[in-house]
Amino acid sequence: MTKIDTALARPFTPAGMDSSRRGRPAVRTARPAPPVVARPGRMPWGKRAFDLSVSLVLLLLLWPVMLLVALVLLVAEGRPILYMSERMAAPGRPFRLIKFRTMAVGADAVGGVTGGDKAAAMSRLHRFLRRTRADELPQLWNVLRGEMSLVGPRPPLRRYVEAYPELYGRVLQARPGITGLATLVFHEEEERLLAACRTPDETEAVYRRLCIPRKARLDLLYQRRWSLWLDLCLVARTALRPFRRSPDPAPPPPQAPGATTPSATPQPSVP
Repeated sequence: MTKIDTALARPFTPAGMDSSRRGRPAVRTARPAPPVVARPGRMPWGKRAFDLSVSLVLLLLLWPVMLLVALVLLVAEGRPILYMSERMAAPGRPFRLIKFRTMAVGADAVGGVTGGDKAAAMSRLHRFLRRTRADELPQLWNVLRGEMSLVGPRPPLRRYVEAYPELYGRVLQARPGITGLATLVFHEEEERLLAACRTPDETEAVYRRLCIPRKARLDLLYQRRWSLWLDLCLVARTALRPFRRSPDPAPPPPQAPGATTPSATPQPSVP
């Protein structure tokens, strides 16, 4: 038999048909599309060089302070000394943020941001570390690893990025930072608003409705006005902040019986 005869003797299967099921279209299972992972905006080389040089200097200068804080926490509060939390560098890009623990173990089981509903889980030492921002010092390691910058928007929790992906897709075009314009301008007001909340649902509602939009506006303003000089000024203001007298917010009056809390799922509106 010639090669032509052999080829003609083979069964013919049209395109899109399965040879084992002639006459019926082949069943093709569609492969699931890979998840979309957003990448943060490219960091200018000058900003990255600034982050590395300043972080190394701060680690050399502040390691005795960090060691002292760790020892005091170990003696006064016990282990663990460090707290690691999942945060988002961009939609779909999580990383592990490091800080000194400033809350009782297990108090974060509810999730979400810290408000008045978690006040009982914080000791005076915890509040002091939060007020002076000393609890953020281990994040210098996140900066050296390239996961964070010294200056930028505070890295959000996954729940908020997934709830408002378009908003955080814009905000996180800048790499998350230890400090930033929103941190310096709005932090005290944010603490005052959240300290008045008595339940996790109320804390969540106030944070989504009042805090997220205001911080986003400041973060986007920082992106538009960014310069190394601005970063230097914000770092300097952050360094001087612990020397300002800032008393703990007064506890709010008890909530009246039957009072309602705002809805926990408002959509922030940011121009």
